Amino acid sequence: MLADDHKIVRESFRALLEAETQFQVVADVGDGEEAVATALKLKPDIIVMDMTMPNLDGTGATQRILAQLPKTRIIALSMHSHHQFVTGMLNAGAAGYILKTCKARELIAAIRMVAAGKTYVSPEIKLASPRKPIIEDTSTSPLSSLSDREREVLKMIADGYETSEIATRLQMAEKTVASHREHIMKKMGVANIAGLTKIAIKEGLSVL
Repeated sequence: MLADDHKIVRESFRALLEAETQFQVVADVGDGEEAVATALKLKPDIIVMDMTMPNLDGTGATQRILAQLPKTRIIALSMHSHHQFVTGMLNAGAAGYILKTCKARELIAAIRMVAAGKTYVSPEIKLASPRKPIIEDTSTSPLSSLSDREREVLKMIADGYETSEIATRLQMAEKTVASHREHIMKKMGVANIAGLTKIAIKEGLSVL
């Protein structure tokens, strides 16, 4: 299954993978919530998961999928090689991490390795050990105190969505969004949207 918010990326990857006789693309989706729902319905063996998607980011989607489908193998797809992005996805349970700048043969190799029960990380990413990456303790992250819903709201705030847009996309009342925002500010120790956005970017929740 492919999960990426850019249709052209999904279509390109689908064409590439379907040219390989051992692969079958069962679905391609454009946001995190859809990725979770589709994965739970179809139970794919492998998911190539974009890090930044609307409604729910790749990390949150990975956590929710693996909580119910622990045998599914997820490969993170990202433009970013910073350790915060990499360790965040590996801590969430991803079995691989590849960059969007990779060549076609690397994507195919990554899928084959992950399908065989191994871990694959793009060679451009510097890890302490190629076999056993050091996973940072995320308990000290400011985001560790947030619920999944609060993380979703924070990401959308940092991505520039207004309260009404967040309410519509997450199917909740505007007052509920405002309440989540107040709770997040209190937990993060900031007093404005700029402060929330700065934290979201620093922690890899938003890439704006």
